[in-house]
Order: sequence, then structure tokens, then C-alpha cells
Amino acid sequence: MPERPHFPIMNRWPPRNPDAIQLYSLTTPNGVKVSIALEETGLAYDAHYIDFGTNDQFSPEFLSLNPNNKIPAIIDPHGPEGKPLPLFESGAILLYIAEKSGQLMPQGAGRWEVIQWLMFQMGGVGPMFGQVGFFHHFAGKEIEDPRPRQRFYDEARRLLGVLDRQLDGRDWIAGDYSIADIAICPWLRSLRDHYGAGEEVGWAGLDHVPAWLDRFLARPAVQRGLTIPARG
Repeated sequence: MPERPHFPIMNRWPPRNPDAIQLYSLTTPNGVKVSIALEETGLAYDAHYIDFGTNDQFSPEFLSLNPNNKIPAIIDPHGPEGKPLPLFESGAILLYIAEKSGQLMPQGAGRWEVIQWLMFQMGGVGPMFGQVGFFHHFAGKEIEDPRPRQRFYDEARRLLGVLDRQLDGRDWIAGDYSIADIAICPWLRSLRDHYGAGEEVGWAGLDHVPAWLDRFLARPAVQRGLTIPARG
């Protein structure tokens, strides 16, 4: 039997199930993307809580896995060709989970439609909604100059309009339920429920996005994934 892989991060967060995917994360919008995808696919995983309150993300052990000090990150001890695979960036991890499991990703042209909307989230929804959170809910709300805040409200409103038009006549953003929905919907939840910025971004005027988010949140795997990893 080959020796199990060992990485420096495992010294601080020892695997409970060494044969499972090791997930290092937190219940942020980017973090729960991966726990939800893992719950949806049924792949075995072992979740470790990375505590930003104690700066776990800046520890040498965590930086040895993700030098960009962001969650989530994973180690799959049984990666491609049976070799261990360390991986960071939530979009890359979603693509990997879909490929490994053979789920949440169509074939042919539909695959590229899903990837297109995944990139839309990574390049637009995440960065812009995150800035709304900073200026509306976190420390940025104390900044008196209204221009930065309004700039991100307006851009979030525009992005929501793109999503709303795409969802006309659809239950999911790119055909069947996929990693594209898993990537985007946690950000919608944070924008509406955690940041409390619905009024500022025109949530009440959307025709399709609110029902889409409700469909997503009603899925049992989503409900489980939203709570993972539990605080250690």
C-alpha cells in the first residue's frame, strides 16, 4: 500500500479521515461553494475550520497550501493518476469536484456554458458583491464619501439584472443544476441576508433571481453545506 501523503498543513489540522478530501475552509460565500458541492456529489471529505479571528489563514501551515492566504483550499490524497493534489481557488476546486465526481457539469457545449457563468461569478459577482458587503455592512460603512459605496451598489444592481434576464424561463442559470448555481447563489444569499443590501441593489424589482435563490436554498445538500465547516 502506498504511503499516505503528508503536507505541512496536516501538522496543524490533522486528518480525521486520511483517505478523504481534506477541506480547509470557513462558512463564507466562497467557502460554502465547496462544502455544498461536496455534499451534492457525495464525495468523502474531512472539513477543517480556518479561523480568521485568530489569523489561521496567515499561519505558515496554511500558507504552505495556499500562498494567497484565502479559503477554501483542499488536498485530495487520491488525485489525478492516483497522486495527491493540493488545490486552492474556489472556482478551480468546483471544476475539479465536478470532473472527479462526474456530476454538476454537462458535456459538450453545455459544459462551456457552465464554465462561462462560473467565470462570471469569479470575475464579477464575487468581487463586486464583496465590495458591497464592505461598504454597506463592514468597516467601509463608516466612510463618509458616498461615491465608492454607490459605485458598488450600481454594479451589483447591473450584475443582478444580467442574472435576472438569463433566468427568464429557466430554473437554473445554465440548463440543469450545476456548479454555476453553486458558485453564484451563496453570494446572493450574503447580499440579501447577511449584508442586508437588498434595497440598495434593487432586489425587490427582480423577477427571477429571488425564486432561484429560494430553490437553491431548499436543497438538502445546500442546507448541510452552509454550516460546514463547523467552528472547531
